[in-house]
Amino acid sequence: MSLRTARKNVVTRAVMIALAATSMTTVQAIAQEGAEEVERIAVTGSRINRTDVETASPVTVISSDFIAKSGFTSVQEILSMQPAASGMSLGATSNNGSGGSATVNLRGMGVQRTLVLLNGRRMVASGTGADSSVDLNTIPVSMIKSIEILKDGASAVYGSDAIAGVVNIITKKDFEGTEITADGSITDKGDGESGGFSILHGSELAGGNIVVGVQYSNRGEVIQSDRDFVPAGKSSFVPGGSLGGMVPDAEGGWRELEDSDKYDYTDDSYAQTPNELLSLFTTFNTEIADDTELSIDFMYTRRESNQQMAPQPANIDLNVCQPGQYNIGNCINVGEVLIPELDTLNYRRRMTDAGPRIYAQETDTYRASVGLVGYLSNDTQWDMSATYGRNDSKDSVGNSIHAGNMEKSIYLDQDKWFSGDPLSQEFLMSEGVMYTEENQGGNEQFTLAAGFSGINESDIGYAIGVESRFESGYYTPDLVTQAGESTASQQDPTEGNYSVQSLYGEISVPVTDSFTVEAATRYDNYSTFGGAATWKLGATYSITDGLMLRAVAATGFRAPSVSELFGGNSGSFDYLSDPWENAQDAQIEVNYTSDPDLQPEESESFTAGVVWEITDGLSTTMDYWKFDITNAISRVNVQAEMNKCKDGDQVACATININKDGQGELDDMTSALTNIGQQNTSGIDWN
Repeated sequence: MSLRTARKNVVTRAVMIALAATSMTTVQAIAQEGAEEVERIAVTGSRINRTDVETASPVTVISSDFIAKSGFTSVQEILSMQPAASGMSLGATSNNGSGGSATVNLRGMGVQRTLVLLNGRRMVASGTGADSSVDLNTIPVSMIKSIEILKDGASAVYGSDAIAGVVNIITKKDFEGTEITADGSITDKGDGESGGFSILHGSELAGGNIVVGVQYSNRGEVIQSDRDFVPAGKSSFVPGGSLGGMVPDAEGGWRELEDSDKYDYTDDSYAQTPNELLSLFTTFNTEIADDTELSIDFMYTRRESNQQMAPQPANIDLNVCQPGQYNIGNCINVGEVLIPELDTLNYRRRMTDAGPRIYAQETDTYRASVGLVGYLSNDTQWDMSATYGRNDSKDSVGNSIHAGNMEKSIYLDQDKWFSGDPLSQEFLMSEGVMYTEENQGGNEQFTLAAGFSGINESDIGYAIGVESRFESGYYTPDLVTQAGESTASQQDPTEGNYSVQSLYGEISVPVTDSFTVEAATRYDNYSTFGGAATWKLGATYSITDGLMLRAVAATGFRAPSVSELFGGNSGSFDYLSDPWENAQDAQIEVNYTSDPDLQPEESESFTAGVVWEITDGLSTTMDYWKFDITNAISRVNVQAEMNKCKDGDQVACATININKDGQGELDDMTSALTNIGQQNTSGIDWN
C-alpha cells in the first residue's frame, strides 16, 4: 500500500534544491498533469509524516549516491566532513583512549550529547563496556540509503542525548538485484594500506522484499614519527630509568636528567589505528494486510581493533634503606649522592625492555528490530516496534607492567635495575613484571514503542506516542588493575542499569497558507533521578513563493549514563602544572569518581534562518544557532583548583583532596563527577 500523496509547492522545491546542493540528495517526485505530487515522508526531528521538508528545524540529508561517489568507507568519515560535526570525536586517528570506537560530535558539544538513530530508533551503546556513545563502526556503509543530520535540539521528540542534534541513519529497503563493491588505498608514504568489499542482494520474498548484505574492511596503521607534522615527544620517563630525578652516568654513578635524555614516544605510537570489521545485515518488509506493513531488520558487526602506544611509563616510590636496614630486601641502598636521609625515592623507567603497549579490542554488536505500521482511511497511521541491542567486548593491553612485582624485583636485584642497561623480556617475565591486562564489558538496550499520527482535513498534523526503554552496562577491569598493582592507574568495576518510560505529543498547525506553527512536548520518567519534561516551539513563514523564514526554540536534557552513575574510582594521568613544583612530570595522576545521585543536564536552544530560491536551480539557506547547557555533568577544573589551593583557598584544597600539610601533596588528588558545568555555543550555517 502506498502512502497518501499531496502537492509540493515552490518553497518546498527551494528547500530540496538547497539540500541537494549541499548533500547531493535526490527526492523522487511523481509527475502528473498540472502538479507535482510526492508521498508523505518521515523527516528526522518530527514524528509527523509530511508531504515536504518545510519544518522549522534545519536538516542535512546525505544520500547513498553521494557517499559512493565520495569514496567514503565508514560512517565516521562521512560525518566528519560535515560542518556541524566539530570538536573532538573518536576515529581512525584517535590512538590514546579511543578503544577503537568511532563517534560523532555535533556543534563541538561532546559525543554524549549527539543522539544516533538507526531508522528512527535508538542504537545500543557499543564501545568497550558501560559506554554512553554509539560506535559508528558498527553500522556498515553498504546498507545505508541516506543519513539525516538534524542540527537542532530534539529532546522533545526523541528524549535524552539529543541536546546538540540527531544523526538518523536510514537503511536500504525495497532493493532488488545484486551490488558488489571493492576498494583499496595506500598513503603516499607507502603505509596505511586499507581495503575492503561489500555484497548487497535484494529480491522479492513472501509478498515482500528482503535485503541481505555483508561488508568487510581492513584498515592499516601509520606511526606518528613517520609524519613530519607530528612533533617529537619529550617524556621524563626514560629507558634505563631515573631515581630521584637522576639517571645512571654509565660509570657506576648518577647525574642530573637532561633534556636530551628525554624519550620520544612518537616512535612507537600510532597516527592511524588499524581495525578489521565484518558486518552482516538483513531487512525484510512486507504487507501482512491491505493496510498493515511488517518490517524486520537485523545487524551484527564484529570489530577487531588495535592501538599502539609507547612502552609503559613505570612510576614507583621505593623505600630508602636507613642505617641498620641494609640488604633486607625491602629497601634500596642509594649511597651519599642520592640524599640518603629521604625515606623514599621516586623511580621512573620507560619500559622499552617490555616493548610498546599493544591495546586490542574485540567487540560484537547485535541489533534486531521488529515494527508494524498500520494505515487508516482518514489519513492517519499507527505504529508499534520492539528493538533489542547488545554489545559484548573484550579488550587487552599487552606488555603491561605489574608495579608490585617490579618493586620486589628492584629490591632484590638493584644492580641490574640501576645500571641503566636494557633488561631482557625473559628476565621481566620470570620476575612477573610483564603481563597482559585482560578486561571485558558490555551494554544492553531494549525498547518498546507505540505511536499514532496523522493529518486532518485542515492540514493539522499531530502525533502522540509512548516508549519504554531499559539500559544496562558493565565493565570489569583486570584483577591486577582493580588491586592497584599495575603501573597504569587503578580502576574499579562498573555495573548498573536504569529504565525510562516516556510520553510525547507533537502538532503542526497551518495558521495561514504561508504561516505554520509547530510544537512538541515530552515527559520522561527515569528510575535513577525521576522525571524530566521538555518542549519545542517552531514556525515557518513564506514571504513569497521563493523565500521562507524559519525558527525554533526548544529545551532539552541528557540523563546521566551508567558509567557516570556507577563508574566507581578510576585513575587518569592528566597533563597539569604543579604550582608547588613538586611533580617531576607534567602527567599527574588524578582519581576520577562517579556519583549515583547525578541529575540530568538541561539545555535551551534556538535556531532561526532563511531559505531563498534565488533562481531556478539555485537556492541558499542561512541559519543562526545557539545552545546553552546548564547543570552539565562534568568534573571541576583540576588545574584551577590546584592554583586556588596554592593561594590558600582551603575549599579548593578539599574539593580535589590535596595539600593536607600545606606542601602540595598530590598523591590522593581526586576529581568527582558533579552537575557543575555550563556550555554556551553559537554560530551560523550557510549552504
